[in-house]
Amino acid sequence: MKNVITMAIGLLCAFGAYAGEGKVHFKDFNDYRDVYPSNEVKGAFHKRLAKQFEKHVAKLAEKLPDGYKLDVTFNDIDLAGEARFNMDNIRVVKDIYFPRLDISYRLVDNKGQQVIEATEELKDMSFLDRIKSGREGSLYYEKRLLDQWFESQIAKAVKS
Repeated sequence: MKNVITMAIGLLCAFGAYAGEGKVHFKDFNDYRDVYPSNEVKGAFHKRLAKQFEKHVAKLAEKLPDGYKLDVTFNDIDLAGEARFNMDNIRVVKDIYFPRLDISYRLVDNKGQQVIEATEELKDMSFLDRIKSGREGSLYYEKRLLDQWFESQIAKAVKS
């Protein structure tokens, strides 16, 4: 029994070693390039969208060392596909309607020192050519963009 408790405490400590904090900020959703719902009320869709982006950035920030803080501001959002307002109110996903995220971000270490600060336009013009991994959820392409950005910019900045 003592071995099990010791192992559990060890695992908890190992997972606690990486526990950065992520904050997300948004501009006015009405000013974004394409955050139109297909068959949902606009306000509810925007709230759901914000919650999903916040949750995903928080998940990415958990990979940061303890005490690190990541602030991300979404300056513009252009979701994959295009909302068509006809009888069906659907989002048509074609390669010409690729996802785009214009973000500003700032990473601060556990001593309060700025590690990196920048503004970038993330886009994936060949988003439909890539193999989808795992279960598909909403905002799959946009989350994949954020994952790629995190690995190429944030994780790299932490290592250096």
